Amino acid sequence: MNKTIRRASVLCLLMVLALLGRATYVQFYEGQALADDKLNRRNTIAEYAQPLGDIIVAGSPVTDSKRTKSGDLAYQRGYEDGPLYAPVTGFASQVYGSTQLEGIYSKALDGSDPRMQNPLDALTRQRAPGGDVLTTIDPAVQKAGYQALGNKEGAAVALDPKTGRILGMVSTPSYDPSKIAGSSSADGAAWKQLEQDPSKPMLNRALRQPLAPGSTFKLVVASAALENGLYSSIDENTASPNPYRMPGTTTDLRNESASAPCENASIRTALEYSCNNVFGKMAVDLGQDKVRAMAEKFGFNDAELDVPVRAATSVYPKNMNKSSTALSGIGQFDVSATPMQMAMVSAALANDGVMSSPHMVSKVTDSKGSTLQSYPDSDGTRILSSKTARAMYSAMISVVTDGTGSNAKIDGLEVGAKTGTAQHGVDNSKKPYAWFTSFAKDPATGKEVAVAVVIQDSDADRSEVSGNGLAGPVARAMMKAALASR
Repeated sequence: MNKTIRRASVLCLLMVLALLGRATYVQFYEGQALADDKLNRRNTIAEYAQPLGDIIVAGSPVTDSKRTKSGDLAYQRGYEDGPLYAPVTGFASQVYGSTQLEGIYSKALDGSDPRMQNPLDALTRQRAPGGDVLTTIDPAVQKAGYQALGNKEGAAVALDPKTGRILGMVSTPSYDPSKIAGSSSADGAAWKQLEQDPSKPMLNRALRQPLAPGSTFKLVVASAALENGLYSSIDENTASPNPYRMPGTTTDLRNESASAPCENASIRTALEYSCNNVFGKMAVDLGQDKVRAMAEKFGFNDAELDVPVRAATSVYPKNMNKSSTALSGIGQFDVSATPMQMAMVSAALANDGVMSSPHMVSKVTDSKGSTLQSYPDSDGTRILSSKTARAMYSAMISVVTDGTGSNAKIDGLEVGAKTGTAQHGVDNSKKPYAWFTSFAKDPATGKEVAVAVVIQDSDADRSEVSGNGLAGPVARAMMKAALASR
């Protein structure tokens, strides 16, 4: 063999070895990353090669899978009562991916979860039949909230105070996930329309839209005042001038009604009439650190609240001056809360001061019904004394029987509430938000429910916007449905 042929042979051998080395590296070191790459079309083909498992509400699926008529994706996700349950399910789209429960449990639903595979399946990467996700949602509560919200822009959450089960999660306006589940031009047009809609129908306002909570936050301030011994009783008169001039300013904190008995009012009376002067001064007297500590016990400033969908952080701010602290005491300045957060406040007060972790899923199963993962009811954590909780429970009932929360009354039930009308826009230039957080208890059975509602926008004139008028009837409908159906 001459030198030229020998050199060419060595070069070819080295090239072959390089190719084999690269192939080995890709197969064993980069293979999984390439397989999992979101741009890998084979993943989508495999995901929709068989029917997906279902999301279950009260024993019945609210999802399905439909055989497609063409293309390389064999099945397409479908939804029963799509707009009703969209805030719970999210969507699974062949083009736009998955959100909420569809996204969190995508591997269980499409059968690729390793816990569902036998050793041979794991070796061949064969998918098992899709599993199911069982929710805690009560369909009667969900429907009651959705119908009561109607064409308003808002959201509502219902919780079982003792267990933390989420019984209803509604956000309006909503959308039909079925219309964006496929890959047709119609699905693309529907997606574009949803993306451009200024009312943001795909936004889950119940979890992902923190807003100024207004006077509903006074429950937190009152709890802090009782826990820290600023006042020993909800019926003790407070030292609260009316109006209250905020420290370091020439601005008076006034009340909605000039005739309300708010001067030196007790906590009970101040909650009944929603007296700004009382809670603004109370926050300053306590100091922002004590108010924040109580807010954080209720769940504010928690950036990792998963239900299992991640909730936006509800915020009680830091580094405020005294005038800002006064505004924070009435749920303004930079205080923000989601409906989930305000439902948690009422739930803890209804549950003797014990906070149960909210959760929307009870368990995940394989296709045969065997449990892959379960989410037991919460034992709860005590966040304030039983004495304070009982006092606040009593005061919230007074808000309904004698104060601003009259629209929540339900015959035969103990109902407590706190209303709120939160300023919106520069110098309150925009229509305010209407809030209502509440609980109801059946004395005969001991069953309870906590509900929080926010209305961001409605057809009501600005002068007619109130928590009791707009949000109260929604809360009442959900509470009534919850205790009637359990």
